[in-house]
Parts: sequence; C-alpha cells; structure tokens
Amino acid sequence: MTALLIVLAVGFSWSIGAHYTGAVMGMPHALRAIGAWQALLLMAPLALVGATFASHEVEKRVGSGLTDGRLSVSQQVVVIGVAFAVTTFFNRLRMPTSTIQILVFCVIGVTLASGTGVRWPSIEHLIGVWAAAPVAAIVLGLLLTLGLDRLPLGGRIGSVLVAVGACAAFAMGANDVSNASGALVGTGTFGPLAAGAVGGAGIAVGVLTWGKPLLRRVAFEIVDVDRAMATAAQLVQAGVVLAAVAFGFFTSMNQALVGAMAGAGFARGRETVHLSTLLSILQGWLLGPAASIAAGYVFGLLAR
Repeated sequence: MTALLIVLAVGFSWSIGAHYTGAVMGMPHALRAIGAWQALLLMAPLALVGATFASHEVEKRVGSGLTDGRLSVSQQVVVIGVAFAVTTFFNRLRMPTSTIQILVFCVIGVTLASGTGVRWPSIEHLIGVWAAAPVAAIVLGLLLTLGLDRLPLGGRIGSVLVAVGACAAFAMGANDVSNASGALVGTGTFGPLAAGAVGGAGIAVGVLTWGKPLLRRVAFEIVDVDRAMATAAQLVQAGVVLAAVAFGFFTSMNQALVGAMAGAGFARGRETVHLSTLLSILQGWLLGPAASIAAGYVFGLLAR
C-alpha cells in the first residue's frame, strides 16, 4: 500500500506540474519574452528546487495539520488518488482550478467518511488565506502596474518578465508540491526534504511532458495584457504565494495570478478584463472543491 501511495503522489505531482505551466510561464510566453520550450525548461528545475528546499512547513501542515488524528496509508491513498483524478479532469478541460483546494477538500471528505475528526480551525485559517490572497493580489496588481508605468524599463521589461516568471516557478514548487508530498510526510514514508524532492521531480516531469498545451490559456483569455501588466501580475502572484508559504500556509497559484491580472486590467480600464472567461474560471474554483469532497467521502466509505 505504501508503494501505491508513492506512485500516486508522483502521479499527482506530475499532474500539478502540467496544471500550473500557464499560471507560471503563460504570460512571458504569450508576450514573446520567451519561447514555449525555453519557458518549460526554465520552469521545471526551479520548481524542483522550490519543492525540495522551501516546502517543508507546508508539507507538515498538509500531512498532519488538517485532521485530529493521522490518516492511515490506505486513507491517504484515497485522498491522493481522488485529488489526482480531479486535477487531471480539469487539465483535460484546460480549466484552471486550485489543486490546493482540491486536495484539502479531498482530505475533508475522506476524514468525514472515516470518522476521524477534521481540525476545523486549521481549515478556517486556510479559507481565510484563500479569501484574502486574491483580494490582496487585485489591489497589488493595480498599484504595481501603475508603478511600472512610471519606470523607464524600455526593452529590458521582457527580461524582467522572464525573471519574475522564474520566481513564480520557484514559488509554485514550494507552495504546491505539498499537495502530493504532504501525504508522504504525514504517513512517515519520507521526511520533508525527501518528500519534497520526490514530488518536485514529478512536478518537473509534468511541466516538460504535458505543460505545453496548458501554457497559454491563462494569459490569452482572461485579460488583454501588455508587458508592464504581465510583469506586475506575475510578481504579485509570486510575492503573495511566497508570503503564505513563509508562514506555513499554502494558497492557490491560479487565484493569486487571476486576482493580480484582474487588478492589472483594472489599472488599464475595466474593458480589458474578459469577465466571461473570469466567471468560467470562478466556476471551476467552485466545482473543484465540491467534486473533491463528494468523491473523497464516497471513496473514503468504500475504503473503510
């Protein structure tokens, strides 16, 4: 059963890597600051480094901080298996969602089915972070876009945008690997460093093998961006996510980016924001957790 958990964790991390290529490198690529394969080859190792060395507190929170008692290996297999399936489903639809929220609601569903107590104060803290992050990103995205307009960056802004995308790749590894590797830490299968490295390797492979088809949706279909807007949005995303990780929390890369992009769009005028696409993505954010808690509960009952 432990071997199955490791396989599922690697598979889930692979799916996570593919899922977030658009959130991390979509805008630098869309604005022709970097080619598609160059973007993926830059993103993969930086995500691996972030996952290996900067994810430990978040891994511990995911592994044992969401429930009153530790989930068994078989229960974690259900959690990771369901989260993997739901994330892959959204990948097939090319619909950005929150893998973190998918994972947490899978944990809640399986925990409710097993009778193990949910640590509701921890869940409430996470929901508070999830609610605050996009709002903060909207405000910061607007302000930073206006600020960048005043800087004489000229042709250098393309290089700045790529550098900011690199920071976002590191942040993604640190923030999101725990979705897959937290179960390995919580069951004592690996320590945080080894679990982060295993999950980070899966993320890197996901970026390189399935990332290209998902690279452009976030950039092209939410808001009409120029390079200043894209740089501001990507920098705000990385800053918000790393701030959460520094305190042992994790938040949604996509929600932070979409919030920052909306703020950057509002700096240019409301008409730059594609509200219909934004609403469809909001729908994905609602459907992901709902599907996860339901599937987690049903398969948790079957695994009892």
